[in-house]
Amino acid sequence: MTEREIPEEYLNGYAHILTEVAATGRRLTRDEIASRRALGERAAEAGFGLRALVRVHLSAAREAWPRGSESADGALAAVQQVVDAFAEGYERAQRLAVRQEEAARREFIDDLLYGRSDLGRLAERAERFGLRLSHEHAVAVARGAVPYEEGDPVPRQVERSLFSRFGNRSILLTTKDGRLLCIAPGYQEDVLLHFAKQAHAATDGGQVAVGRPRSGPGGVVHSYEEALNILEIAERLELDDPVLRAADLLVYPVLARDRQAMADLVRNTLGPLTTARGGAEPLLDTLTAYFDSGCVSAEAARRLSLSVRALTYRLERIHRLTGANPSDPSHRYMLQTAVIGARLLEWPANEL
Repeated sequence: MTEREIPEEYLNGYAHILTEVAATGRRLTRDEIASRRALGERAAEAGFGLRALVRVHLSAAREAWPRGSESADGALAAVQQVVDAFAEGYERAQRLAVRQEEAARREFIDDLLYGRSDLGRLAERAERFGLRLSHEHAVAVARGAVPYEEGDPVPRQVERSLFSRFGNRSILLTTKDGRLLCIAPGYQEDVLLHFAKQAHAATDGGQVAVGRPRSGPGGVVHSYEEALNILEIAERLELDDPVLRAADLLVYPVLARDRQAMADLVRNTLGPLTTARGGAEPLLDTLTAYFDSGCVSAEAARRLSLSVRALTYRLERIHRLTGANPSDPSHRYMLQTAVIGARLLEWPANEL
C-alpha cells in the first residue's frame, strides 16, 4: 500500500503530541502511549503493512514538527516512543490473529478427523485451508519415537521439504496425537510418498502408513482411520517396512474384522501348542519365521539362530501337536492365517 491509501485516522492526535513535546520537552504520557497501541492494533486488523505505517509516521513527523525547534533529540525521542507503541499494538494484534488462526485450524482438523461437524459446513471450512472435500483425498500418518506438535522442528522440516517441492497444491500438513499427518488429493500419490520419505528420515526411522484415497467430506476420516489401523497392525505383526500402504495390506484388516471367528481359528488350530514343553511361544515364533521367509527352512533357521536340523525338529513337533503340516501346501494356508491371527490378537499372552 502507498502512504496515501492509509487513512488519517491512524495518525489521530499524532501532530498534537509532537507540538506539545516540542514546546515542553516532555515524554509521552501513559494515555498517549495506550492510544498509539490501540491505533496499531486497529491498523493491523485492517490489514495495513507495518512498513507503510512507519513511513507515514515519519512523513507526518517531518510535517508536524515545529519549524525552528532546537531539540532534535526531543523530536526523535517522541517519534521513537510513538512508533514503538504503535508497533507494539500492531504486533500484539498480529499475535492474537495468529493464535485465533491456529485455534481455528486445530478445531477444523479435529472436526475433520473425528467427523463431528456438519459435513456441508465442514466442506465450506475446508476450502479456507486449501482442501476441496468433494474430491478424493488420502491421508498419510507418520509416527516416531517421540510425539510431535505443530511448530516442532520435525514437522516444520517436513513441511519445508514438501512445500518447496510441490508448493501448496491443496496439501494440509499437521499433527494429531503426537503423529505427523499429510492430507493430499488422492491422485497426488507423489506428494504422499515424498511426505513418507521425508517423515521417515526426519523422525529417525519412524514408520509411515498411507490410507487409500476416499471421496467426500467423510473420505478424509476414513483414510485417516485406515492409516492408523495399518500402523497398529504393523506394530502387532512387527512389520518393519518404513512405508506401509493400506492398499497392499488389505488382507490384515479383513482377517481382523471378525474377531470371534479369528479367535476360534487360533484356538482350534494353534491351541495344542500350549501343551508343548516351554509353551506355545517358541513354536509360534518358529512358524512366524518359517512363513515370513517364504517357507525356506535355511532362511527361517538363520532368522531364529537355529540349525536347520533344530528347525525341522520344531516343525515336526508342530505337525504332531496340531495335526497340520507346515510344509504341506494344503495345510499351510490355514496355519499361516492362524499365525497372523495369533499375532493380531496377541495370543498366547492374551486369553481368547
